[in-house]
Amino acid sequence: MRSILASAVALSSIIAGTTVSGGLLAPEAHAQAASSDLIRRVIVQGNERIEARTVESYLLLEPGQPFDPERVDLSLKTLFETGLFADVIIARDGDNLVVQVVENPIINQVIFEGNRAHDDEKLSEEIQAAPRGVFTAARVQADVQRILEVYRRSGRFSVDVTPQYVPLDQNRVDLIFEITEGPVTGVRSINFIGNEVYADRRLRSEIVTRQSRFWRFFSSNDNYDPDRLEYDRELLRQFYANQGYADFRVVSAVAELTPDQEDFYITFTIDEGEQYDFGEITVETALDKLNSDTLEAIIPIREGTLFRGDLIEDTVDSLTFAAGIAGYAFVDVRPRIERDPETRKVNIVFAIDEGPRVYIERINIVGNTRTLDRVIRREMRISEGDAFNRVLIDQSRNRIRRLGFFEDVEIEENPGSLPDRTEVDVRVTEGPTGEVSFAAGFSSVDAFLLDLNFTERNWRGRGQYLASRIQTSSRQQTIDFRFTEPRFLDRDLVAGLDVFSTRTDFLDIADYETQTIGTSGRIGFPLTDRMNMNLRYTLRQDDVQIRDRDIVIDANGRIVRDTDFPFFIVSVEPVPANVPTGGQIVDQCDLANLDRTSLCRQERTDLSSIVGYSFSWDRRNDPIRPTRGFDLGFSQEFAGFGGDVFYVKTEGAATLYRGLWRDFIASLRFSGGYVSSFNDDDLRINNRFFRGGNTFRGFDVAGLGPRDVIIDMDTTGNVTNVRRASNQSSLGGKMYAVGTLELAVPNFLPEEYGIRTSLFTEFGTVGLLDEADRTPEQVFEVTDANGDVTGYQILRTEDEASLRAAAGISIFWDSPFGPIRFDFSQILASEEYDRTETFRFSTSTQF
Repeated sequence: MRSILASAVALSSIIAGTTVSGGLLAPEAHAQAASSDLIRRVIVQGNERIEARTVESYLLLEPGQPFDPERVDLSLKTLFETGLFADVIIARDGDNLVVQVVENPIINQVIFEGNRAHDDEKLSEEIQAAPRGVFTAARVQADVQRILEVYRRSGRFSVDVTPQYVPLDQNRVDLIFEITEGPVTGVRSINFIGNEVYADRRLRSEIVTRQSRFWRFFSSNDNYDPDRLEYDRELLRQFYANQGYADFRVVSAVAELTPDQEDFYITFTIDEGEQYDFGEITVETALDKLNSDTLEAIIPIREGTLFRGDLIEDTVDSLTFAAGIAGYAFVDVRPRIERDPETRKVNIVFAIDEGPRVYIERINIVGNTRTLDRVIRREMRISEGDAFNRVLIDQSRNRIRRLGFFEDVEIEENPGSLPDRTEVDVRVTEGPTGEVSFAAGFSSVDAFLLDLNFTERNWRGRGQYLASRIQTSSRQQTIDFRFTEPRFLDRDLVAGLDVFSTRTDFLDIADYETQTIGTSGRIGFPLTDRMNMNLRYTLRQDDVQIRDRDIVIDANGRIVRDTDFPFFIVSVEPVPANVPTGGQIVDQCDLANLDRTSLCRQERTDLSSIVGYSFSWDRRNDPIRPTRGFDLGFSQEFAGFGGDVFYVKTEGAATLYRGLWRDFIASLRFSGGYVSSFNDDDLRINNRFFRGGNTFRGFDVAGLGPRDVIIDMDTTGNVTNVRRASNQSSLGGKMYAVGTLELAVPNFLPEEYGIRTSLFTEFGTVGLLDEADRTPEQVFEVTDANGDVTGYQILRTEDEASLRAAAGISIFWDSPFGPIRFDFSQILASEEYDRTETFRFSTSTQF
């Protein structure tokens, strides 16, 4: 590589047109001109952009001062350290001090060539060189090292970076980094030496680094990264410590390049040591308000159980929290660990002392390039001037993480201006919060699906939520707009507005379709850190249309032919094609049809005015993949404050989570609801409950619950068959109760596949229709060719709130085309008229 510094000097000299004159010759050549030892004036030569006064300000010599070789040398060094000059010469010309400078060029633009693995924006963030910056050899070399480090972190160790430049007029240059990326350096194998208890395969699953395999094309964890290797050492230590191996240590972690220089061999040498149990656990404290016996009762460690390192950290957190509740904001909890190799016991003494009082002098928000400071500060549980409290600091971090705006959140404490002062730095890394997506797909639920969605969870950096969506499928077409302000009126209130238009086609399951247009306003507020209350008002118009279907009735208004309901044909002989005398062809819901079903009363347009509230209580340890805790929700709607619809709807759900072992996570969920009309008003079918599909696996959409059925009987009155009147005869119910027991299980597939599995069983029921919503029971004779009665057919509404149950396996795939869920079910309990299914695939909800 050419000498950048020498070239820059030559380049600058050419651009500047500088001629080194005799004024820069040695002082001896001008001895005859010297008349005194004092500097008469300072002459700056060669400068173009930089003012002469700026150059003089860095000198340690001024006119009227004597010539001092030491000060000249210091001035020379000072000018070089500014980074503004490629070369500086200071000489004496008689009584004048001549400073000859060659300015460093200015960078016009920075260009990256050959980079494919990392885009220009990523590399620009890593280097110091930037347009309008000063071009220096040292900075360029430092930037080369930074680019090399970026590529090495992504597994490219054979990368080569060559800096070049193109001279321009006005002492400017284009800086070019020519990059030869080379292949990705993978991990050919990961080996362990010294492990006797756990096999290599088990230990490989505990670390982040993975062996390079063809199916890991979506992951970078199979690229060699020395920083990740250090993290793997810590993961191994944590794993063994949580299995009772208190003496475990990683002797060495060595990465060796393969002979073909394409991959690495990684070898961990470990010393497992002996397995320990917890011994005597005691708490020592001199604080008046803390009782040792009481504190020992709340710690999660029990004597005689297997030693686990993470329980020590949990105990420290528990004791710190307990002390905070007792009023001690400053405590120091120090565990003293004593190992007894003979008994293989670990005795621990937790010593609690009151720490020095420290107050928060300043809270600094760092890294928020988009989110406003106040959005982050309002999530803090502490303020400037408050006493420092570790518990509140941790709660603040969790609240900021829960916003979902940041990829990483770290809170650090730094010394303040006084010993009892501290500065708190909240460091955040902005993550993507906006999404514009277009999706197209097919599922067994909605057939085809088209979805255009715009979502911004941090609108204008103010934490506001904005979303608009257009979705169409064979069953539903939706247009909606949603806006949420998380701090309404600058208070701890969440306010939102929704506008929506939805057309739903239930013709294939319940024989009706609806067109809904409406708007909803909502406001929410916290009751505690874990409890929230939301109030809402909805005004909507529902247009319910029953499927148009021609039937044939006789002169008495009774059905004689209905192709969808063959039980109306009372003779085994084919019914003549002509209309009977006095009869006519009418729509199924025509008033002339005396046999019309109860569903026909639902065909109308209603205006609903609904006031509601919802309560939520979240005690989960993690909002994404909980392993402990529970969440609970309860809501009610009251329709009738104006409008045409009058009902009260109540729903509730609760889920309990429990991590059993490693990736085995159990959850138990109960949900239920009840809706009833008042003011002598019947309950519209679109306000009833339907269950099935994703809401009750093993049954089709609206596949269980009240339904019009046909009961076949012989002449003696014995029931020979019970069947659905049609697939469109689902009526919904006023009540539902569903329980779900689910167990997430490992599937031993690579994590890069994004596949999770769970076993499930669901049980529950739907029912309790009002009498007015049931189809009146009708009995029809079945005759043979001679006119003799051979049996009977009964049409009626079946509403047995009997137990239904199913079990199976669900597979979740986070595919490149979007999340997909596959459900394989086995029916355990059902009614003869239910619509069941053993397989379903659809867009997925979390499980």
